[in-house]
Amino acid sequence: MLTLLDQAFDRLSESKCLVTGAAGFIGSQMVEQLLKTGAEVVALDNLSTGFLKNLTPFLEGPDHERLHFIGGDAADRECVEKAVEGVDHIFHFAAMASVPRSMREPGLCHEWTTTSTVELLTAGAAAGVKRFVLSSTSAIYGNSPYVSKREDDTPAPLSPYAAAKLSSENYCQVFHREFSIEPVVLRYFNVFGPRQDPKSEYSAVIPRFVSMILKGERPVIYGDGQQSRDFVYVRDVANANMLAATVPDISGGVFNVGRGERTTLLELLDTLRDLLHGDIQPIHDPPRAGDVRDSLADINQIRSRMGFEPTVGMTEGLRESIEYYRGICSTNNKPTESKTHE
Repeated sequence: MLTLLDQAFDRLSESKCLVTGAAGFIGSQMVEQLLKTGAEVVALDNLSTGFLKNLTPFLEGPDHERLHFIGGDAADRECVEKAVEGVDHIFHFAAMASVPRSMREPGLCHEWTTTSTVELLTAGAAAGVKRFVLSSTSAIYGNSPYVSKREDDTPAPLSPYAAAKLSSENYCQVFHREFSIEPVVLRYFNVFGPRQDPKSEYSAVIPRFVSMILKGERPVIYGDGQQSRDFVYVRDVANANMLAATVPDISGGVFNVGRGERTTLLELLDTLRDLLHGDIQPIHDPPRAGDVRDSLADINQIRSRMGFEPTVGMTEGLRESIEYYRGICSTNNKPTESKTHE
């Protein structure tokens, strides 16, 4: 008997899909998964934070005829209207994906995140797109009193990034009620894996930790290190998107995407010590504004309604990530102090 994920592969195999933010970390993984199904893929990215090299293996590979790259902005109406032509499903990853940057540039965060969502929903509805999958975030929960976050918890965003994502979710609900397009919202917890940029000022905690340790640097933790995250591997996130695009009767739904397991930053360092066989001593700096203390996904809804099940454990995912970062990081630099962003 086919699982819902098997059925998703089958249903997407003859479809045309638009992926925004396609040259980024998660977007490029989504492009890869869709090409494996046999789908035709339109990849949209303005390359402001994404890298064309993430798509090069597919643009030059055996499936290149089914991949069409558009260099453009998801907040640009004319560009979006062109990109959605003939599309069955939209996977919207384009956004400002940094809490610290959003605190400094809230207007730009709104444009990249919320305006792009509105333009895509509007153009998609007019073009007859079936399903719109929004990449949202667990950051919309803020510091709620409950460690395990449920989809019906009251939102309490602490940053422009989280506020812009929540606004995008609200637009999805409006379009679900008033237009023919079917939006589905996925709230990611802490996604990690290959192609996550370790060099960015706004890099997430795992790529920064791993790349710095490989270079002999001491990672900096903001706070006491007891803050916790639900780390989910990027391939599982891509699978969640495929389910969100194809499972029936979930339009307007909001779903957490995580492993349903909590890891503190100190526990993360302990695992990295085991995998890298090193004595890793972090530096502690004061907590940062906008950071959430604890984050754990309740994934009962996505399990029961979409058949989602995380398949990659923390240690396995870290091993694969380490191998990727070994290939891109120099280990000859002398130790320095560098700051790690979550």
